[in-house]
Amino acid sequence: MAKRTFSTLEMFLIFLLIMMTAITVALLSLLFITSGTIENHKDSGSHIFPTTQGPTSTRSPVATQGSVPSQGSTGTQGSTATHTSSVTRTPEPPLFQNFSGYHIGVGRADCTGQVADINLMGYSKNGQNARGILTRLYSRAFIMAEPDGSNRILFISIDIGMVSQRLRLEVLNRLQSKYGSLYRRDNVVLSGTHTHSGPAGYFQYTLFVIASEGFSNRTFEYMVSGIMKSIEIAHTNMKPGKIFINKGNVDGVQINRSPYSYLQNPQSERARYSSNTDKEMVVLKMVDLNGDDLGLLSWFAIHPVSMNNSNHLVNSDNVGYASYLFEQEKNKGYLPGEGPYVAAFASSNLGDVSPNILGPHCINTGESCDNANSTCPIGGSSMCMAMGPGRDMLDSTQIIGRTIYQRAKELYASASEEVTGPLAAAHQWVNMTDVTVWLNSTHAAKTCKPALGYSFAAGTIDGVAGLNFTQGTTEGDPFWDTIRDQLLGKPSEEIKECHKPKPILLHTGELSKPHPWHPDIIDVQIITLGSLAISAIPGELTTMSGRRLREAVQAEFASYGMQNMTVVIAGLCNVYTHYIATYEEYQVQRYEAASTIYGPHTLSAYIQLFRGLAKAIATDTVANLSIGPEPPFFKQLITPLIPNTVDRAPIGRAFGDVLQPAKAEYRVGEVAEVVFVGANPKNSAENRTHQTFLTVEKYEATSASWQIVYNDASWETRFHWHKGLLGRSNATIEWHIPDTAQPGIYRIKYFGHNRKQDILKPAVILSFEGTSSAFEVVTT
Repeated sequence: MAKRTFSTLEMFLIFLLIMMTAITVALLSLLFITSGTIENHKDSGSHIFPTTQGPTSTRSPVATQGSVPSQGSTGTQGSTATHTSSVTRTPEPPLFQNFSGYHIGVGRADCTGQVADINLMGYSKNGQNARGILTRLYSRAFIMAEPDGSNRILFISIDIGMVSQRLRLEVLNRLQSKYGSLYRRDNVVLSGTHTHSGPAGYFQYTLFVIASEGFSNRTFEYMVSGIMKSIEIAHTNMKPGKIFINKGNVDGVQINRSPYSYLQNPQSERARYSSNTDKEMVVLKMVDLNGDDLGLLSWFAIHPVSMNNSNHLVNSDNVGYASYLFEQEKNKGYLPGEGPYVAAFASSNLGDVSPNILGPHCINTGESCDNANSTCPIGGSSMCMAMGPGRDMLDSTQIIGRTIYQRAKELYASASEEVTGPLAAAHQWVNMTDVTVWLNSTHAAKTCKPALGYSFAAGTIDGVAGLNFTQGTTEGDPFWDTIRDQLLGKPSEEIKECHKPKPILLHTGELSKPHPWHPDIIDVQIITLGSLAISAIPGELTTMSGRRLREAVQAEFASYGMQNMTVVIAGLCNVYTHYIATYEEYQVQRYEAASTIYGPHTLSAYIQLFRGLAKAIATDTVANLSIGPEPPFFKQLITPLIPNTVDRAPIGRAFGDVLQPAKAEYRVGEVAEVVFVGANPKNSAENRTHQTFLTVEKYEATSASWQIVYNDASWETRFHWHKGLLGRSNATIEWHIPDTAQPGIYRIKYFGHNRKQDILKPAVILSFEGTSSAFEVVTT
């Protein structure tokens, strides 16, 4: 291996990294109490989660709502939930039974969380903190129940980076408290859309806690309550209806961001497919018995990274924009985020799929860097970035999102194949670090304790890292190995051997202070709706990994008499385990393979496990499935490193005062901008007096009143927060006036909350608002 030299800047960055790591380790040692923090309560008798599989199989007796779950629970932290054996159960509304179809409930609720002083989750880029909001984030819930109400499934698509184990366990606990055994670990799927522009801070495993700069109970509680509200709305509004399915390709929105890895798969296998990405979208159309629209639920493989790692505004990215367009069309007359119709664009096997369709180019020279290591001749890997089709990332987000929406609209309109048949579900918790994988009838392999490879630190062409790591690294570096060994200890020979040819950068499976760095216990789950099987994957499958798993599950169903099943991959479900590359892709160790944390046989293990679930459903033996080891729920997680500070207005000013007024007149296509005396927006995740940070209002002369026409969920508005010193800050609100805006008189309003603390008194959060002067919008 050639000797590596470092520039002065690199040496400074390395020194800075060492110092930051040392400080982090010291802080963790001080702030954590590591004993007695894992609660499984196997013998406590506090039965929190129903664990019997029987009620989910349509071919088995159905437990009544008041039935007592079998033994097994997960202890929780008192500050985030009340975990007791007493349960307040919501009565089940009577269901109309004499019809063919399903009872269908749809619901949507805000789950945005903090929009300031918190990392954005996805790129793991230091300093990419939220500084405002472009759009709200939503939880979208879909309940489907058989006509007699005996069996039901619940799928929730959430505008977040991924579902954390802590989030799922808390939601399951609250569902148990509210609905008894109606919604359980086996018939409830939580799936993240994978936007990289949502807040972090809702994880419990140490690697993610560090990446989030702490656990934010404020954001966690906001997300949980939003998910629960969406479920409650769907549950309350269930009505008889029908579901139709349609499929079709979406062109012009994807590229494979690791084509060199894809080419490692057998040529005979690749020859069966016309593309190195999955272009098919699956759409479910939900209507009531009168044919009136209720909702759309779809799956499509695309990374929501049209907004790049320079973004600081919370938003739902390209698939969120598709939802926005579909819901605005169906909910005419409603503001964004309101109205009864719900449209979800859920994630699928998106691991190596990018929306930045112009491909990777060196940002300093413009030449292509579509090579095995994604490096540029000048500047290396840090200069290699992929770009979207628009003039900027916002434009690219809307172009990609609009294309997805338009294709879904076509498929929705032409959907005519009705989904019929019983509902079923199967679920297991699995120790993914110790799965024996049968490669054939005589040879077996095993999964590994979690570890991340060198190429993990390189990032991808959608968001490169800042240090001198490159994708496709299959050898370690003595310099970084020494730093790792000094700070974290040496990885064992066992874990190094298990992960070959991955050179291990972080042996997370052998790090347990103050808590485990990665999950051992993960969820595997399938829910079926007639001939549709939804495989809930706890990570990011690459294109070929998804194809193999789908085929294996479909073949397993067929071998036991369930022919012609449509199998969809639902990604980022229930717990996050990074990526799942094929064995062949793993050998060349690009980013996705380096992030396949359970080793080279991870995909084979998942295929084996999901085939077992499919067999159990097909043979009516779900009740015989092992529950598996329950996952932990950790206490005493590190608090955010960014402290809460008292907000202060300038002398002679009040919160909400206008600092920079609007102009007297604007034309359509221009940007109306107003600057206000602001306060930290994270306060609004605690005191929710206001449901929006802004409104754009139009004066209606006939009623002599102001009517809200846009809010902070609108893609035409931007809310920027500018943090100053000593608790002072400004808020800038932009309205990008669309061509469709009606001429007339408008104003902009700002809604916020400030933290106030008097001497010897606890802090309080107070609401305020500000209003711009009126201005006129005229046509060109």
